[in-house]
Amino acid sequence: MELESTVMELIINAGESKSLAMQALHQAKNKQWAEADVLLEQSAEAANRAHQVQTELIGLDEGEGKVPVNLIMVHAQDHIMTAMLARELIRELIEVHKKL
Repeated sequence: MELESTVMELIINAGESKSLAMQALHQAKNKQWAEADVLLEQSAEAANRAHQVQTELIGLDEGEGKVPVNLIMVHAQDHIMTAMLARELIRELIEVHKKL
């Protein structure tokens, strides 16, 4: 496995997840509930792809430091965590919009 391309895959999928969640929020602000739901589902799928890659890396490492941790790896983890937080908050914001 090419580590750099794998890490880039993490970043791409996490970024896609966050972007789709933001698009869902935009749709919700316009009361386009079905579109928002579809975008949230797509966001979850992108997040799952990122999580699968992350899990694969963790498995390769086996808790023994076999996978080198460098700046790009830290950057990828930051993207994943930011995307996860954004999705959770946006899901809640959409619920608030629905109630207003």
